[in-house]
Amino acid sequence: MKKIKRTLFFGLSLSLFILISYGCNKGMVDRPANEFAKVKTDNNASPAFALNSYTGLSSTTLRELQLARAATAKYKNIQNAIADGYRDIHVDVDNMGHHYMKVSLVDGTFDISHPEILVYNKDQRGVQQLLAVEYAVPLQEPQPEGFTGDGDLWDGNTGFGLWLLHAWVWDYNPNGVFNPMNPKVQIN
Repeated sequence: MKKIKRTLFFGLSLSLFILISYGCNKGMVDRPANEFAKVKTDNNASPAFALNSYTGLSSTTLRELQLARAATAKYKNIQNAIADGYRDIHVDVDNMGHHYMKVSLVDGTFDISHPEILVYNKDQRGVQQLLAVEYAVPLQEPQPEGFTGDGDLWDGNTGFGLWLLHAWVWDYNPNGVFNPMNPKVQIN
């Protein structure tokens, strides 16, 4: 009887999780992408629901952003990122954060699940918090297609010799999910 109750509880819990997950995204399912993937004006966004706070994303783009978030969840602990080869490249920019790059990933390929750069900033306790992922492709390659739609903003950065694209999947950016500058981020 205990085993049946546990199985039933697990099944109900899983069903509830799926319903809540899909229900939170229902309002965005058929919206087209736009240049900046605008944000809801009534947002009080918490990092846990950063992706649900953006409007103007197609269901495909939203799924791709969720994939990027899931693939980088283990890097919320910066020690995991360092252990996997991400290194501090000493690029600390107000309205962006502290950049950690995995050089071995920098090639001509855009891979949603393997961002070349992770962007962190310290919280009030001094602990590095993962805010965004960033994709980097050498400038000698054509501008990458990137995420589905036309909402992503690739920057052909001649200083670094890279096409760069931010995706604020871990923290809300009032300027938009793909905008490189986030006014909420002050280097500390």
